[in-house]
Amino acid sequence: MKDTLFKSDDVKGEFRFDARVAEVFDDMLSRSVPFYGEVQRIIAGLATAHYRNASKIFDLGCSTGTTIINICNAAAGARLDIIGVDSSEPVIARAREKISKANPAADIELLCNDIRDIEIKDASVVIMNYTLQFIKPESRKALIRRIYKGLNKGGILLLSEKVLEGNAAMSDLFIDKYYDFKREMGYSDLEIAKKREALDKVLIPMTTDKELKLLKEGGFDNVSTFFKWFNFASFIAVKG
Repeated sequence: MKDTLFKSDDVKGEFRFDARVAEVFDDMLSRSVPFYGEVQRIIAGLATAHYRNASKIFDLGCSTGTTIINICNAAAGARLDIIGVDSSEPVIARAREKISKANPAADIELLCNDIRDIEIKDASVVIMNYTLQFIKPESRKALIRRIYKGLNKGGILLLSEKVLEGNAAMSDLFIDKYYDFKREMGYSDLEIAKKREALDKVLIPMTTDKELKLLKEGGFDNVSTFFKWFNFASFIAVKG
């Protein structure tokens, strides 16, 4: 369903992953995250390459299950053990519906819970796509450390985020280019402004340097950026 949420005056206050958002979330992502499909393809390839038998893949903030389905498709029928977690019941319900229709040959468990309360263990892959940015900054380091501890040796964390630059003027330029992208995707200036206001105190981005520093402070000694487009970036961290 097409995302027209912010054309309505009914949507007020902070952004929430409620039933209305769940209904249009796939369209919202594809039109709001530059190169979303390409990043998904890369993540699916990295996840299947690093998955090990008798281990698990955790998708923290799995939203509607798109990443899980893409990983299963990339695995070409191989049996995977995947745990998807999201704190929104409407979003998890949508994920169950999509995954059921896709019928992947994988052992998939979907949990409606706060990702900070999930036990992570025996993991070869952990994924957070545009999720950490919604966690309070003071809670992020502890979460990264828990992920590091729950990964097996050689396991990877794949992290995608909206980011800032160290230079404020450059951040402003990149954000302007992002709004140009959203206009190209059919969003009006009013919709862009209303969504920006709704996300203002909910989505708190960091600079790319702080993202890399956070991963290193969480225990990872091998971290890198594998994708960057203006104010969006994706990172890989390997447990040595």
